[in-house]
Amino acid sequence: MVVSTRKTAEIRREEILDAACEEFAQTGLHGTSTDAIARRAGVSQPYLFRLFGTKRELFIATVQRCFAETHEMFASAALGKTGEDALKAMGASYMALLADRSRLQSQMQAYAACDDPAVCAVVREGYGELVELVERTSGLDIDTVRDFFARGMLLNVMAQMNLLDSPEPWAKRLLESCGKA
Repeated sequence: MVVSTRKTAEIRREEILDAACEEFAQTGLHGTSTDAIARRAGVSQPYLFRLFGTKRELFIATVQRCFAETHEMFASAALGKTGEDALKAMGASYMALLADRSRLQSQMQAYAACDDPAVCAVVREGYGELVELVERTSGLDIDTVRDFFARGMLLNVMAQMNLLDSPEPWAKRLLESCGKA
């Protein structure tokens, strides 16, 4: 006799968020179907809507999750560090995140969906919390924090163009200036 264990709503919710992150990373808020997400998660569309309400609410939940994971990653990396040491630790942890293509694309899709006011509000809040964390943890001035985030955004663009390991001289120079190479 096969015994099946019923998953809790919280476990299903996390599985749906995993599936949604993958799907939204590929085709964004407007190009992703809830049917594709439900199929990937192994649930019905009505169940997906029961947990999240709308596709937009599901997208927002994935954006919030991504920012929360990045926040936790930065905080863990910088634990017990301050100043430039904290920035270097957070930067190194971010480089590991960029290796995950799906995470990178999810992040880029979140920025691209900021024409939706509700999505934009969540992205702004999440980004602001990261800035405040970096300021508080490092104790450095806003110009240094700005440069840290500017390097991060440049690295996002370079990673999206598959340039992090590029032999192209101009790409190597930019990466070296970011402290990557």
